[in-house]
Amino acid sequence: MINDKLNPSLVSRFPELVDMLAGEEPIHSNHQNSSSAAQQSQKTRAASGAEYRGAKDPVVVYRDGPFSFVPATLSQPLRIEFGAADREFGLSCIVESMRGGKGPAYADPKSVALYKYAARVARSNANVMITGETGTGKEGMARYIHAHSKRANKPLVTVNCAAITDTMIEAILFGHKKGSFTGAHNSAVGLFKEADGGTIFLDEITEMPLESQSKLLRVLQEGEILPVGASRHEKVDVRVVCAANRDFTREVREGRFREDLYWRLNVMQVDLEPLANRPADIVAISAFMMINFQKDSDKFISLSRNAVSRLKEQSWPGNVRELSNVLQRALVMCDSDRIEADDLVFAGAGLALTPKKDEVPARGTSRFIRGRDLHSISKNVEYEAISQTLEKTNGNRRAAAKELGISERTLRYRMADMRALAA
Repeated sequence: MINDKLNPSLVSRFPELVDMLAGEEPIHSNHQNSSSAAQQSQKTRAASGAEYRGAKDPVVVYRDGPFSFVPATLSQPLRIEFGAADREFGLSCIVESMRGGKGPAYADPKSVALYKYAARVARSNANVMITGETGTGKEGMARYIHAHSKRANKPLVTVNCAAITDTMIEAILFGHKKGSFTGAHNSAVGLFKEADGGTIFLDEITEMPLESQSKLLRVLQEGEILPVGASRHEKVDVRVVCAANRDFTREVREGRFREDLYWRLNVMQVDLEPLANRPADIVAISAFMMINFQKDSDKFISLSRNAVSRLKEQSWPGNVRELSNVLQRALVMCDSDRIEADDLVFAGAGLALTPKKDEVPARGTSRFIRGRDLHSISKNVEYEAISQTLEKTNGNRRAAAKELGISERTLRYRMADMRALAA
């Protein structure tokens, strides 16, 4: 554990460091594989961890005056200087530097308990269901569980189910044979086969069509997949971690998510609280982000005590994603070596905590597409039908999609096209 390596003199000066590093668990392996953009992120984290392992204990100068932060290198330890006014932010910077960029940043007692629980869950082979609002860090939790599991040396494959069309989701997940559908010029292994021996993270799984859900259920029950166009099943050994920002039980109750699949997936449940309920995490995450955003900068810009207090007072409807945006804006606009409370711009301050209805003009959709060719005319008719149906259902997308005879996902795509053309 990281806190076993703390210098006793450092602990005597800053005893809270022990609590801030509580819950850290040894990772089974640092050699994780991953598809998608996460692979580069993991390489960066591994390099950062190597830098810390090659460095000495951090050099901490506790004195009044300007905040100074010089990251560790292969030959030099972290050097940080701060006073009483910057103690909370300074200690968070020490902790996040010692973690080497590995795993989610956290310090709140509730989060410490949650990650201890998650580490125990990781050591099992049980499927995991992660719940929480958008932006609370569900993918980060999935990566934490994989990294602390016995499968850490095998691939972690992440899938955003909402980003895959209904017609392609099975081919992407389970693979397909050459010629099995129009455009299938070659055979392809699916993401489940790519994750064989490791973990697959199915984000926004409630967006998956019911027909595909039934095939996923077979994968969980039998441990085998059937590629599109194939006649033989193929064995796979994959741990499934899933997440959604919708209420799973409500989706089951209203018939949009299979109950038998729900119980197959919900073996171990991990619930992530909104960021506003974890004030100590706000400081830890801010320190992590400030270090990460400035890793290639010659000058480190810190957060003042007033800025930290302001961040902890916010309601954060956008959770961690909103915090990231606020800090990046402040860094871009900052002209000094410190971000003050007045430098923080909260673009989402006027947002409601519940999603607003989609607004698409109900009349005059001819302004979307002005062409007189057959394609343009048909699109005009389609968009007019969507607009009128949305008006009839008071902006309720689910009811509109049902009346139009299309999926809610398809309706979202069509509405996005309409907004783009109207812009």
